[in-house]
Amino acid sequence: MTTFALVGASDFNAAHFEARYRGGAFDAVIAVDGGFASLETIGVVPDLALGDFDSLGFVPSGVEVQAFPPEKDASDMELALEEAVRQGTSAVMVYGALGQRLDHTLANLQLLASFAERGLAVSAVGEESCVVFLVGPSELSLDGAAGGIVSVFSLADESRGVTEEGLKWELDAVTMTSRTSWGLSNELTGRPARIAVESGTLAVFCPLESAVARGEGL
Repeated sequence: MTTFALVGASDFNAAHFEARYRGGAFDAVIAVDGGFASLETIGVVPDLALGDFDSLGFVPSGVEVQAFPPEKDASDMELALEEAVRQGTSAVMVYGALGQRLDHTLANLQLLASFAERGLAVSAVGEESCVVFLVGPSELSLDGAAGGIVSVFSLADESRGVTEEGLKWELDAVTMTSRTSWGLSNELTGRPARIAVESGTLAVFCPLESAVARGEGL
């Protein structure tokens, strides 16, 4: 599996990124506008810097650049995802996509779901949690040893055959919709857990180190 890291301008989990970068987990790194500054602080030169660079305030030098005008129909993150797909990646781990502006976070969640529906293995890394996107039929195993909160939401109008095993409250092949809070704040109980969906798209919010078995390498 070819894995690209995309680093946006929002909250950056530098420790998580750096551990995986130094360990060779990423085949390429794309700085998305202000994400270039986040990488610069830890001494990482991306393979590509992309965006309109309104957040960064300057066009980077000494690195390959794809610059776009601010007046465009796609966000910098969408353009970066398209570029990653064009370069042939099969998985993306996205940093700096969650937090700060709520509208940007919502836009990024919708974007990441749409690319997951196109066959990309997609995860977004925050400060203490991650979001893994499941497109049915698919499943995710969770290491529940350390406990923590797990929330599962449908990003499709309907997601069918949703199963949650090994959590405090279990579900057995139910239908979830995108217009309910059902799925909020379930709990890991110290044992292995499993989230599955037969059709539709789920966003699984879970503790950062708990996602262990779908190839994200979290």
